[in-house]
Amino acid sequence: MMSIHAHGSFLISNLRRMSVELEEVTGFLASIEPFRHLPEAELEALAPTLTVRYVRRGEIVLDFEESNNFLRIIRSGAIDILGPDNVLLDRRDPGLTFGYSTLVGTNSSRYRMEAVEDSLVYEMPREVFIQLSKRNPDIARFYSSQSRRIRAAAEEIANAGANTNVLRTHIYDVKISKALSCPPDLSIREAAQRMDEHSVSSLLVIENEALLGIITDRDMRGRVVAEGVDTSRPVTEVMTTNLLTLGSEALAMEALMLMSERKIHHLPVVDDGRVTGIVTQNDIARLLHNDPVFLAADISRKNSIDELADAFTRTTKVVAQLIESGAAPEETAGMITIAADGVARRLFTLGIEKYGKPPVDFAFVAVGSQGRREMVLASDQDNALVLSDDFDHAIHNDYFQKLTEFVCLGLDRAGQVLCPGDMMAMNPQWRMTVTEWERTFANWTGAPEPDALLNAQIFFDFRVIAGSQELGNEVHQSAVAHGKNALRMHAHLASLAARREPPLTFFKGLVVERSGQYANTLNIKKGGTAAIVQMARLYSLSAGHSIVETRERLRQSAGKTVSRAGSEDLLDAFDYLRSITLKYQASQIRSGQQPNYHIDPKQLSGMERENLRDAFSIIKSMQNALATKYPVRNI
Repeated sequence: MMSIHAHGSFLISNLRRMSVELEEVTGFLASIEPFRHLPEAELEALAPTLTVRYVRRGEIVLDFEESNNFLRIIRSGAIDILGPDNVLLDRRDPGLTFGYSTLVGTNSSRYRMEAVEDSLVYEMPREVFIQLSKRNPDIARFYSSQSRRIRAAAEEIANAGANTNVLRTHIYDVKISKALSCPPDLSIREAAQRMDEHSVSSLLVIENEALLGIITDRDMRGRVVAEGVDTSRPVTEVMTTNLLTLGSEALAMEALMLMSERKIHHLPVVDDGRVTGIVTQNDIARLLHNDPVFLAADISRKNSIDELADAFTRTTKVVAQLIESGAAPEETAGMITIAADGVARRLFTLGIEKYGKPPVDFAFVAVGSQGRREMVLASDQDNALVLSDDFDHAIHNDYFQKLTEFVCLGLDRAGQVLCPGDMMAMNPQWRMTVTEWERTFANWTGAPEPDALLNAQIFFDFRVIAGSQELGNEVHQSAVAHGKNALRMHAHLASLAARREPPLTFFKGLVVERSGQYANTLNIKKGGTAAIVQMARLYSLSAGHSIVETRERLRQSAGKTVSRAGSEDLLDAFDYLRSITLKYQASQIRSGQQPNYHIDPKQLSGMERENLRDAFSIIKSMQNALATKYPVRNI
């Protein structure tokens, strides 16, 4: 008999009345903990007692304080275990179970179990589980230990610091430093025994300190058990190679994003060519569940433009909440950028699935604020495409026109609006081969025109988002090389930076617009952050640096192309102006408005207005210094 569960899920009738082969269920149970230790006869008797339940993504399988009478075994999909305030305690994948805590003691659930993917779940009735545990004490001991772990995780998270601390968490804070490893000649059977003995889900394969690959519990199920591979064979025959790795200094949120995109659950940590640990998706998910990176990570699961609609907008709304909680501007800007990068990469994956394999290599690059990893809540698109020199316009242009339109229009639907100046890869003007880009940069640097540079300068903020890193880096390095000694271009850039006059009177009064849509407001970007960005770009290019982030440009240029005192002052001004910008835009989002850069000084406190005047004064002083160093008045 079919019965309907709460929250829209449904229960399919007992497996005995289904066409599913009991042998397949028995085999599955024999491959997972803790049932694989049961005698064969016990497994064969257990399989017919199970029911199967299909749960759609987003459905709550079991809610707080809800009674439960089943131990649930995940056949496919993924289930999140959530504690108070919806904080993630654990993510359960195929082969794992949940619901134990309500089968002994209180029947009321202390947690929420929510499907994060369409999932197939086997359900074992309470009485069956109790009798099974009585006959097999190891079963009871296994689940008792698991229950203690989840409670400890809940207590740990409840006592953790504010969300803003999470944003600055690095991999070295969450990695397992002593990652279990084995030599390449270890047998599959011995590897499984070693993983079981140490209760780990992965084993790194290392030879002479070199990382060769990884074998995981999923590999054991999918490549060994399912394929019937001889377990006496070496692990090298079933391990995963060409591994994605990160260093310990990378942010945990970046690791989670990459693992979600690549659909992997383990990430080796490599520093200076040596393995220093491993981090798992569950480790980071438990830490970052309440942060916007989870929304960004979920992007990798979207399978169409329709599913990606408003994905970037949703992320900015969560970031806005963090801003109002006191998150630092550098951290929140990084969060917004990670989300935007993730949407773009997913769109390229979907676009290639739709239009086929690219006929030549390409690099999709973000420029402007996204290229610098400095996006705010009102940032639009700025991007371009680098094509291999094998590109033939007559043969290949139609493909790349369709692909870039798919991506750029998809970004717009996701909430990253189209560039008003049309600086996007779907515009043929910003879609060029390596040689054409190098020629363009040579023209910009050798014979710069002020009007052209006004738009083109942001293309020095080059960062590859999708496609070939080599192609994008080749163009960027060429641009930097051209720019280092291009003194005439330096003068033009200085002139552009000097024209970004802050809204400040001679007596340090704040200048607001007198009429129009933005009457009584000042543009905090035009004569504020944008001016600093332009000066930092000039300092960095004239020093020959390839870095693109404004803060790092100022740090690296200090004492070289700008005084140390001037660099420090601009850093302070930049941080403050971004903080005010993000705070203001967050309040606009909360009020249901479209965020912009036009701030009414009357809405600021007296101290904020004073700090704003000081920041603008620093900018003005550094602009005057540019006018002394470069012949800006003669351009």
